Amino acid sequence: MTGRQMIVFGEVLFDCFPDGQKVLGGAPFNVAWHLQAFGAAPLFISSVGEDLLGEQIKDAMAGWGMDLNGLQTQANQPTGRVQVTIADNEPCYDIVSPCAYDYIQSGQLPGLSKHPYLYHGTLAIRNAVSAGTLQAIKHQVTPDVFMDVNLRDPWWCISDIRPLLSDTSWLKLNHHELAQIVPDRSKEENRINTLFCATHVKHIILTHGEKGAVIYMANGASPISVSPEKTISVIDTVGAGDAFSSVLLLGKLKNWALETTLKRAQEFAGAVVEIRGATTTDKRFYKPFLNAWK
Repeated sequence: MTGRQMIVFGEVLFDCFPDGQKVLGGAPFNVAWHLQAFGAAPLFISSVGEDLLGEQIKDAMAGWGMDLNGLQTQANQPTGRVQVTIADNEPCYDIVSPCAYDYIQSGQLPGLSKHPYLYHGTLAIRNAVSAGTLQAIKHQVTPDVFMDVNLRDPWWCISDIRPLLSDTSWLKLNHHELAQIVPDRSKEENRINTLFCATHVKHIILTHGEKGAVIYMANGASPISVSPEKTISVIDTVGAGDAFSSVLLLGKLKNWALETTLKRAQEFAGAVVEIRGATTTDKRFYKPFLNAWK
C-alpha cells in the first residue's frame, strides 16, 4: 500500500422490495465495503437518519471493521431508500428524495490527509448541500479524484456533471453514460477525445458490460482492454461496476501496473456477478483474491 488515505464519498441506502426485503447498498458504500475487505481501510463519508435503517448501517459497518468517523447522522432526514416496485415483470426504482445523504455537512467532516485518493459518484450531488461538501473536501485537501458516473433519472443534469470533470483524474462510465455526457459526437473514439480535450481527465475507464472494459489515456498511449471469462455463471449483475471500481482503486493504492489492475478488476467483478447481491459478509469470498494478489 502507498499509505495514502482512501476517501469514499456519497450515498448509502437500502433497496426496499415489495415483499419487505431490504438490501443494503449504494455505489459508494459498495466500493467502500469491498475496499475494507481488501485491507484498504477507507474513510466512508456519508449520512444516515436517526432511524432503524441508520442503526442497521452503523451496525453493518462496525461489524465489517469499517471506520465510522465519516458517517454523519441527520435528525431531520431519513436514511436513504430506493423503493423497488415491479411493473410488467420489470423492476422500477424510486430513489427517495430527500434523505440523509443529500445533507452531508461540511462542518462535520473528520480529519483528512493532505493528498488522499477521493472516490465519488454522481447521485449524492443531486442536492446542493452534499454537492457543496464534496467541493469543500476538494478545497480542504489536494485529492487524486476518481469519479464513477452513475446517471439516475431524474436526479442528474449535465450542468452538474461537467464542472466535476475539471477536478477529475480518473473517470469511469459505461458507453450509455458516455453518449449522454457527450451527445454531440457520434463515435465512441470522438467522444473520448472530446472529454480529454475539454477536461483535465487523465484516464477514462469505459465499461461495456458483458464485453468487458477499456481504459484510455490522455497521453495518447494505446488503450488497454479486458474481457470477462467466458465461464462466468451470471446470477446477479447488481454491483458489478462497484466491484470493478473498488479494485481499480486498490490498484492505485498498491501501485499495480494498469494492465494488471484492469485484469484484476474484471476478475473480481466477474466473481461478484456469480453471487446474489452487490456485496457479501462472507470474508472467505475475498480470500482467493487476497492470496493471489499478494
